[in-house]
Amino acid sequence: MATPRALVLRAPGTNCNEETAAAWELAGAAVETRRLGEILEQPSTLDAYQILTFPGGFSYGDDLGAGRIFATRLGTTLKDALHRFHDRGGLLLGICNGFQILVKAGLLPGEGGVASLAHNASGRFESRWVKLLPTKGVTPFLTDDEPIELPVAHGEGNYVTANGTSGGNVVLKYVDAKNSPTEQYPANPNGSKHAIAGLCDATGRIFGLMPHPERHVSPFHHPRWTRDGAKPEGDGLRIFRNAVAAVR
Repeated sequence: MATPRALVLRAPGTNCNEETAAAWELAGAAVETRRLGEILEQPSTLDAYQILTFPGGFSYGDDLGAGRIFATRLGTTLKDALHRFHDRGGLLLGICNGFQILVKAGLLPGEGGVASLAHNASGRFESRWVKLLPTKGVTPFLTDDEPIELPVAHGEGNYVTANGTSGGNVVLKYVDAKNSPTEQYPANPNGSKHAIAGLCDATGRIFGLMPHPERHVSPFHHPRWTRDGAKPEGDGLRIFRNAVAAVR
């Protein structure tokens, strides 16, 4: 069976592309990293891949808001190519700034009066580890409901909607020490209503999350590994492995 091909798409200001590419490689994909400008020049390039990833960072310096410029460039040039990619069964993953891009491009509940990722309720950049509860069976990226721990690093991760509902399929939630979904800081680091940490579209093939799974692919990435004992692999690697298995 052919090895799935994954594309990590970067732009000026993206800074998590190398870690994300390494995670896909560990998960068994053949991965390439390319500049957004290359794909804008030849949108049909996407036809060669089964997985597309928008990694974390500060694309275009977040000068007009987190992910907005990247999202605008997608919408003006790549809209048809992205819909074709999705319709043929491709998987799209947006991590942190990538999640912001997916929302503001309308690939997940769009910003046009529906949803956005606002400044953290704490009023500052948050960099910490959080505990998360997945919902299994909705997206191929999440196939079990075992809690996972991942780091967050963002200033605009507060998921808000115009009508106060989730606006999409909530498949990842911030939880407290008892594994109960929470809106309380610091277990919920940004103040997202309904404890929303990640969403997927109706098909499950577009998945965005604020935490960074690529930063916990080795058990030694976790700050407590010496006290709690190292697991066989980091929690975040499960997300990448699940996606690769789904497109094999």
